[in-house]
Amino acid sequence: MANALTIVIVEQDKDRASAIVESLRETGEHDIHVLAGESGLARSVMRLEPDVVLIDVADPSRDSIEQIALASGPMDRAVALFVDHSDAQMTKTAIEAGVSAYVVDGLQFDRIKPVIDAAIARFQLYQRMRTELETTKRALEDRKIIDRAKGLLIKARNISEEEAYALLRKTAMDQGKRVAEVSRALVSAADLLL
Repeated sequence: MANALTIVIVEQDKDRASAIVESLRETGEHDIHVLAGESGLARSVMRLEPDVVLIDVADPSRDSIEQIALASGPMDRAVALFVDHSDAQMTKTAIEAGVSAYVVDGLQFDRIKPVIDAAIARFQLYQRMRTELETTKRALEDRKIIDRAKGLLIKARNISEEEAYALLRKTAMDQGKRVAEVSRALVSAADLLL
């Protein structure tokens, strides 16, 4: 945690919250905000835009884990959930909800820094994977639409696949667009005509 982080701590017990803050202060100058409970968590997280959300829950239920995780925005930031005890289903629920670090045996102050580091690293890895997946999906969709546009040109102009692609590419260059954009426009126009 070399860089200063904005951290939201969700902890009902004031003494425990103070101890967590002190433990975090020892790792650097962070912008730390303590929330006493789950109510208003989503609004607070949206307003504060933290890098990490630390949640300390003694006895979690499946619903509370999902609610807390969704409110703390695990798709937008690292979330570390500390619980006193758990079972396999609870762990699975937390991970499926997007929690970056799920720590059983409660929050121990000497483990906060490594847990936050791990949560951030896991979150960043997850974000890279999500970005790569979205890029791959977009490329596949583009490939499908280009193939469909080539098929339309082959049928309408009685030309080869290579000629159809060359025509799409030339049109894209002439218009300053991507081949996928020109293909999408052609397919949309054909759909209107058929």
